[in-house]
Parts: sequence; C-alpha cells; structure tokens
Amino acid sequence: MATSRRQFLHNSTRLAAGAGLTALLPDDAAGAPMFRTYSAADTVSVVLIGCNSMGWADLSSMLKHPGVRCIGLCDVDSNVLNRRAADLEKLNARLPVGTAAPTKATLYSDFRKVLENKDVDAVIIGTPDHWHCLPTVMACQAGKDVYVEKPLANSIEECNLMVAAAKKHGRIVQVGQWQRSGTHWKNALDYVRSGKIGRVRSVKTWAFMTYGKTFPVKPDEPVPAGVDYEMWLGPAPKRPFNSNRFHGSFRYFWDYAGGLMTDWGAHMIDVALWGMQVTAPRSVVATGGKFGFPDHASETPDTMQAVYDFGDFSVLWEQSLGTGRGPYDRDHGVAFIGNLGTVVIDRGKWEVLPEVEGGKYLTEAMPAQRGDGQDLDRHTLNFLECIRSRQAPNCPVEAGRNVALNAQLGNIAYRTGRKVVWDDEKGTIANDPKADELARAHYRSPWRLPTV
Repeated sequence: MATSRRQFLHNSTRLAAGAGLTALLPDDAAGAPMFRTYSAADTVSVVLIGCNSMGWADLSSMLKHPGVRCIGLCDVDSNVLNRRAADLEKLNARLPVGTAAPTKATLYSDFRKVLENKDVDAVIIGTPDHWHCLPTVMACQAGKDVYVEKPLANSIEECNLMVAAAKKHGRIVQVGQWQRSGTHWKNALDYVRSGKIGRVRSVKTWAFMTYGKTFPVKPDEPVPAGVDYEMWLGPAPKRPFNSNRFHGSFRYFWDYAGGLMTDWGAHMIDVALWGMQVTAPRSVVATGGKFGFPDHASETPDTMQAVYDFGDFSVLWEQSLGTGRGPYDRDHGVAFIGNLGTVVIDRGKWEVLPEVEGGKYLTEAMPAQRGDGQDLDRHTLNFLECIRSRQAPNCPVEAGRNVALNAQLGNIAYRTGRKVVWDDEKGTIANDPKADELARAHYRSPWRLPTV
C-alpha cells in the first residue's frame, strides 16, 4: 500500500475508532447489510509467511472478513507453498459477498522479498518459533503490521526486541493468543475479578494432550526436494536434516521451540496473567522429564510442573503428553481458586464450583457458560480493525512478551534444575549466569540478532 493509500485507510476510519469499528456491523433499522463493503484503497493486503498449520488457519480465518485479501504466500518448502497456492485459489472462490476481489498470489521463498513489496500492508507469521523475531522486527521496520503466532519468540531477549520494534515504528502487532478475543473467556475473568469467589489464592493452568504417544528416534537423512533447509534453520544451530525436527514436531527441540510449555502454556498461562492482571513472577521452580515416554526422540519433557510465585498468589503450570485426563477432567484449562469457590475455564465453557460449608454454597451456583467456537475469527477481525483504527489490538506484542517470559522462565527452571529468580526492574534472571544465558538468543552466522 502506497503512502497515500495508507493515509486514506487511516483517515477514512479514524472517526469510527473510538466506537470500536468492526467489519461486521449490525443491521440498522432501515435494514442495512450486515457486511460493510470496502473500496480497493480501503482493502488490507496481507501475505502469509510460513504456510503450514496455524499460519494457514490464521489466513483462512482472516479471509472470512470483508476488506482483506491475500496477495502472497511465503515458505521455504516449495511443496507446502505450491499446495497452499492451490488451496488459496479454492478458498478465494468461496469467499462471501462483500470481501475484496481476490488476486493471484505471488509466491515467495524468502520473507525479505515480501517486505520489499510496497503493496503489502500486513504479514502473518506462522513460522516455527525460532523464526518469529527477525521477520517481525524487519516487518515493523518496513512499515508493515504483523500478526505473529505464539509464543512470541524462542528467547526472552528476542521478545524484548520485538516489543521495542513495534513501539519504535508505530506498528500494530497482534499475537496469536486468541483467547484474548473470546467472549466467554472475558466473561469468566470478569466474574473472577468481581470478588464472587473471594480472594484468589492460586491459579492452575494445564495441558494434558493425548497426542505424542509415538515419536521414535529416526536417523538423519537427505534434505527433501524443494526444501531450502539452510533457510529453514536460519539462526538456529547447523544440524543435519532430520524429519523429527522439521514440520510440526520441531516444537519438541530446544533449538526451535519449547515443547508444550511454549505451545499450550502460551495460551493457558496467558489467561492466568490476564485474569490476575500481572506480568512477571518473582521466581519459578520446575520439575519433570521424559517420564511417560523416555525413549522418544524429543528433547523437551513430556511431563512437567512449574510453580510461579507472584507474591500473594501462585500459578501452577502442568503438562502431560500422551494422557488426556487433566484437572477437573479437562485436557486443557485454567482454574482460579478462591476462598469461596473456583472458576474453571477452557475453550468450550466456563463454570463456577462453589465451596461448601455447613451444607451451603459459599458463592452462588450457576450453569456452565459455553463459548461459540469463534474466538480465532474474532481475533483476526480485531487485528484488521486495529490496522484501520491504529488502536491497540486485543493481544498486543507486550501481552505476547509477558506470557513468553513466563513460559521461558518455566523452561529455564526445568533445564537448570534450580529456582529461577526474576529481577523485573533489571529485566534479568538474578544471580545465575547460566540461567540468564538461556534467556538470551544465540544466532548462527550469517544471521544476526536485529538491532532496534
């Protein structure tokens, strides 16, 4: 988008920003259409960087909304890239009335070429975690807005740089912690803060996932045809190609991600921080290991508990790969435990479990309140709204940084086997050089940590 078009987009929606402009407007008394239509100058042009899994889910969700079009796809695996190009053509053919006219997407193998395109307004970053920081910072420097998958980055140092870049360049950065746009999540947290369950003394967060029972060690092998493996590795250490460390399962190796902690933990711990209105703990202790499947190829633990000290309450994170019977018989969730009752919430519903004394409930009982399964669509819509209004999104980069900080500290406590004390004023781990080293990014040449 040229400067004049970008200014047009900003000016044309500025008056509506204070009222919470959305692309899905209710019918008025005269029977106005549900969907607002957008002119070509008012359309947001996006490119997806990293086309597998959640990146594709994010783009598919974004294209449901009027006034947005995908003009490019970028991936280092040409097999994925070509498959998604075909998928995009099919998706465009099914777009609802009122959406922008589809265009032929340009295909890229190098994200830097995407950022050179002046017609790109925003990028979706769906790459592995170790490739979140550089594209985000460089996109901000290039004047693009960013929707980046969680966790924000693979180190605390990278997270801080991403926050600084968004602030310096005035960019909208929405992190894919889409519970932040969920109505039933917000309602549950409003109930927690209302005082009806009394003083909250602890918060439980967890993910018990039935997948991951089979992950055998495999030998290294030749790089598959069509894959730019050197680019896939990027700043990560040089290693021979191994399919276990590639698509999807990359997240179980420290070079690229942080296991269940930075996967589901980035969602569930975020809800704890949001509900309790806190950012950083005083300290963290953790224990765990490859207890369920000791012979698996993964480096990250299948079983772990981490306890965060926030001064006047604690947060517990618990993870288990290969089992699904988690606390409160839910495979994932968050429980706010108060003196009068407990609020339990997951992606499907939330409910109140009253404490009982003398045969009476200490807080009112209420039926389970269910979500509608559209949280991701609300989250991508909020991103598009904020591109136009320049208002802060529901999950700004700071919120992404805060939960990534907590997740990284939990993993660092596990990896060092020690209590990790966080000095929030200095932004460092106190009195533990080895632990603090794990909080930093270590880039392989020729890649360098960006400067902001």
